[in-house]
Amino acid sequence: MSDESTVPVESIDQDPIERNEPTPEPRKFDSAITEGPLTAAVWKIAWPAVLTNVFSGLQGWVDQILVGNLVGYQANAAIGIAFQIFLFVIVFVSSVFIGMSVLVARFAGANEPEKVNRTVYQGFLTATFMSLGILAPIGYFASPYLLSLVSHDPEVIAEALPFLRVMFTCSIGMMMYFMLSGSLRSAGDARTPMVLGITMNVLNLLLSIVFIRGLGPIPSFGTVGAAMGTCIASGSIGIYALYKLYGGSWVVSFPKSSYAPDWKVIKQLFKFGLPAGFQGIAMNAGGLVMAGFMGSLAQGKATQAVYAVAYSQLFLLVTWSSNALMGAAAAVAGQNMGAGKPDRAVSAVRTAAGFGLAGAVVVGLFFFFIPEQLLAIFGMTEPEVVTIGVELLRVLSVSGLFISMALAFTGGLQGTGDTKSPLYISIVSQVLMPVGICLIVQAAIGLQPIHIWLAVLAGHITRFLLSFIRFNQQRWRAIKVDIETTVA
Repeated sequence: MSDESTVPVESIDQDPIERNEPTPEPRKFDSAITEGPLTAAVWKIAWPAVLTNVFSGLQGWVDQILVGNLVGYQANAAIGIAFQIFLFVIVFVSSVFIGMSVLVARFAGANEPEKVNRTVYQGFLTATFMSLGILAPIGYFASPYLLSLVSHDPEVIAEALPFLRVMFTCSIGMMMYFMLSGSLRSAGDARTPMVLGITMNVLNLLLSIVFIRGLGPIPSFGTVGAAMGTCIASGSIGIYALYKLYGGSWVVSFPKSSYAPDWKVIKQLFKFGLPAGFQGIAMNAGGLVMAGFMGSLAQGKATQAVYAVAYSQLFLLVTWSSNALMGAAAAVAGQNMGAGKPDRAVSAVRTAAGFGLAGAVVVGLFFFFIPEQLLAIFGMTEPEVVTIGVELLRVLSVSGLFISMALAFTGGLQGTGDTKSPLYISIVSQVLMPVGICLIVQAAIGLQPIHIWLAVLAGHITRFLLSFIRFNQQRWRAIKVDIETTVA
């Protein structure tokens, strides 16, 4: 008898079910992120986010251009400081999305859709409560006090107060978009949030033009019109997102049962998300203190207006791509950790940092050689404003090289579950370093705008060095990310 006759027939012909063996679950998530060329995997997640950020940034440009030309540069300063305060508060609320993204990426890499969907739904519940129950009421009543901390100019405060109150009370749509974008990208779908983001920003653009300038029976609302356009546009996208998440046609969705809060999952969201929230608070606290330094100068109004345009708008040409690459680094690193491929996670983050550096070099050349022309786009032609703005843009042409790479390594740390290290790094580099430099210079020789700009540069260099060193220590390899599996 031949050797072939000793092999049981069913081991060749029967399927696993007939042999009572478990069948592997079909993979729901994109395998290109955990297999194949890394450059393509990182870019696949990054480019839709870059394009979305471009449209989002252009919306901010339009707002600043319109109010700068129609109201005056005090309106530029008003939007700049109001949005800085809004970000200071909202980053804590949205920190839950960082924790959600860490879990979603890890579970998507391990091909566990049930855990992905539970995580997304609990993130939605938590963020909704925090937005409507905490952010809206406290933000509305605290707005005058918060503005008084960063500006003493009555014209700037008068323009900023209604803008800030509208942003606080109507932020739920923006929160929904942040949640949706983070969860979809972490699960490997970057195109859907791109389409939604572009749609939202085009709608925002049209509404802002109408509300800022007025059209037909609609009066001109000036500065507050920019906030109205933002909230209506994001709210519309938020409603559509809820419909799709309940429908289940996206790669992530809401569960079909068990709509109650799951405190074990929520605990995990805060475990990984709160450090990122405190990181954002620390960074924005540093920004608010720096805005206070600017307001204390003899050219305070002009300096704050320049910062609002050059740093908060033009520098977005660097941070658009860098933040997208940070998200891509987090998603690809997290999924590869879930798939048991930590070495591939390391290579993905380094690839993202290379992309960021290349983009920052290109933008930096424009900042260095044609700063006056860039400022003129926003109506900034007064000699005093131009002088300060040129100094800032040329410093930022160097600063962008470091912050672009720092953000990629920050994404790598967060995506692998190490959300505490970026917190400590941000406190040192975005608060202690620049604020300390300004305090020393102020006491020693008197503070000038260029000293503030150089302090910002020092902070960005420090952030890059610390993030690079911490990521390459690779202590994140030992971090465990999981939640219990529910029984249907």
